[in-house]
Amino acid sequence: MKGEDISDRLVEFSVRIIRLANSLPKNAVGKHISNQLLRSGTSPGANYEEARGAESSADFTHKLRVVLKELRESLYWLKVLKRQNCCLQRN
Repeated sequence: MKGEDISDRLVEFSVRIIRLANSLPKNAVGKHISNQLLRSGTSPGANYEEARGAESSADFTHKLRVVLKELRESLYWLKVLKRQNCCLQRN
């Protein structure tokens, strides 16, 4: 089915984000970034599925832009973690 590869990849991305979020320290910073990542990292897949059922080309494009925005936000939080080495510290 058309779009199934992207859908599967977004599901896998969500699963990996969940695992990462669960591995973060349980301190204030870890909880904050975990919550942000969970929101931005799990919504692209759901939004993509919604886009697949769009009522028009314009609606599809709009919904895909939302997917892209959420992925960009996830990338931001992943960059923050990488620079702070948060994933390596257990507090």
